[in-house]
Amino acid sequence: MKIDAKGLYYRDLNRKIREAVNCGAEKIDLQNVNGQYFIGDGVNRPVTITINGVPGNDLGAFMNGATIVVKDNAQDNIGNTMNAGKVVVHGHAGDVLGYGMRGGSVHILKDVGYRVGIHMKSYDNNKPVLVAGGKAGDFFGEYMAGGVLILLGMFTDEPEKPKHGFRFGTGMHGGVIYVRGDVDTSKLSREVGVYDVTDEDQRELAGYLKDYCKDFKLDIKDVLKEK
Repeated sequence: MKIDAKGLYYRDLNRKIREAVNCGAEKIDLQNVNGQYFIGDGVNRPVTITINGVPGNDLGAFMNGATIVVKDNAQDNIGNTMNAGKVVVHGHAGDVLGYGMRGGSVHILKDVGYRVGIHMKSYDNNKPVLVAGGKAGDFFGEYMAGGVLILLGMFTDEPEKPKHGFRFGTGMHGGVIYVRGDVDTSKLSREVGVYDVTDEDQRELAGYLKDYCKDFKLDIKDVLKEK
């Protein structure tokens, strides 16, 4: 099903999406999206929503099983308190990604902003995973209580920019952050340290990265060239 979002107020667009989901649509193709908020929020069916254009804030919030694919950049608060499902962004994304995220995965091809992974947590068998293929701003993993953050630093439009910002891991008390290549220890918060990955880490990482590379048609061998 195709929906033209050109000129649609965000509430009207989201009403159309909910109606399509309730009618049993398995694939929804949104055209001409331009900053509309709350797309996919609360969707709890295994539908795939493809977004052509740049969605607004709170994409996929409270989502519980759907898949959202953004063919461009995205803005702030992606996956806010998400329970299950996946968000794939073929560009950059903004701040406060994965806030309170409890399950599912968020895959960003390029750079991300500030406070990514803030308050992420695991619950029972749910383990949220957020992978950023580019670089990250300050407060990466802030107050993280569970789940997995992966920072690759590979796909960026600003190669001169540092891989990550200051206050890395501020208040972190659970979960794990994996970083491809070196970590600037001068930017770490005092709650966190740097450790070599274990064999168990490697096995777990391979699964996450295989899924990530599949979404963007990348060669996992290139990702794994760096420690």
